[in-house]
Amino acid sequence: MNKPWSILVALAVTALLPFTADAQVTLRASHQFPGGKGDPRDEMVQIIAREAKTANVGLDIQVYPGASLFKPNDQWNALVNGQLDISSFPLDYASGKVRAFSATLMPGLVRNHERAQRLNNSPFMKEIKAKIDKAGVVVLADAWLAGAVASKKDCVRNPDDIKGVKIRSAGPTFAAMWQKAGGSIVSIPSNEVYNALQTGVAEATDTSAGSFVSFRLYEQVKCLTAPGENALWFMYEPVLMSKRNFSKLNKAQQDALLAAGKKAEAYFNEATKTLDDKMVDVFKKNNVEVITLTPAEFEAWVNVARQSSYAEFAKEVPDGKALIDQALAAE
Repeated sequence: MNKPWSILVALAVTALLPFTADAQVTLRASHQFPGGKGDPRDEMVQIIAREAKTANVGLDIQVYPGASLFKPNDQWNALVNGQLDISSFPLDYASGKVRAFSATLMPGLVRNHERAQRLNNSPFMKEIKAKIDKAGVVVLADAWLAGAVASKKDCVRNPDDIKGVKIRSAGPTFAAMWQKAGGSIVSIPSNEVYNALQTGVAEATDTSAGSFVSFRLYEQVKCLTAPGENALWFMYEPVLMSKRNFSKLNKAQQDALLAAGKKAEAYFNEATKTLDDKMVDVFKKNNVEVITLTPAEFEAWVNVARQSSYAEFAKEVPDGKALIDQALAAE
C-alpha cells in the first residue's frame, strides 16, 4: 500500500537534487527574436546550444525563438525564478525590477561600437553585472546593439521633429527624452512594433538595428535615422541564465556554458559591426530615405536627454549619477 507513495517521495527528492553528469540535462532557452532568419541574437543562443552539446558534458539546450515560450517582458521573472534557463534579453526590459538597468539604454551614452566594447570591462559594467548577479541571474555573453529611429512621417533629425508624434520607445530613458521633445509614448516590445506602425497606433519607433531588419519595419516607414558616427541609441542585450539553475549544474557543465558564451560573444562582436550597414542597405533597397545625425544634431538630442533621461535617472536611482559618470568616463 505504501509503495506508490514511496516512489512519489523518491521522485520529488530527486527533482530537488543538483543536476549530475550521469544524467542528460535539458535546458530551455527563450527569446523574442525571429529564429532561423539570421538575427545575430538568435544565433548567439544557437551557438551556445551547439557548443554545449559538443562539449559532451550532458547538456542539451532547446531554443524557443519568436516569444514562443515566454512573452518578452515575462522572461526576466522566469529567469530569476528558475522557470526559464537561458535568454537573449534586452536588459532595460527589467528596469521596472531593477531601475539601474535603464543605464544600459541611455540616450547618447555609448555613441559607437568601439566605445561599447570598452564599456564591457569598465567599472560601469562591473556595477551593472553585480546588480544582475544580485537579482539572481548570470551573464553568459555580452552584447551591445546600435539602434536607430524611423518615422512614417518626416525624418527625425532635431528635437522639433518628434513634436506631436506617437513614438514607440524601447525603454523609460528614451521615453523621457522623446516626451521632453514633445512626443507621445507608445510602450510595446519590439516584436509588436510592425503591427503598431501598420495600424497607426505608432507613427515612429526606436529599436535596434537587428530588430529594424528582422521585423521588416522598412515596410512601414518613410525615413530612417541610422546610427552612423553619432548613434543616440545603444542597448545592452546579453545572453543571460538563471543563477538558480546554473548553480545546479556541475562544474564541467558550468565551464562548458561559460566557454560557449565566450564563443557566442566573439561571434556577435563581429556580427554587430555589420548590422548597421545591413540595415541601411535593406532600407535603401526598399525606398526608405536614410539619414544620419550630424555632431550638432547629436548634441541637440543629448541636451534634451540631460534635462530628462539623465536627470530623472539620477533622481530615481540612488547611485544613478555615479553610474552615468562612470559610463561617460570609460575610455
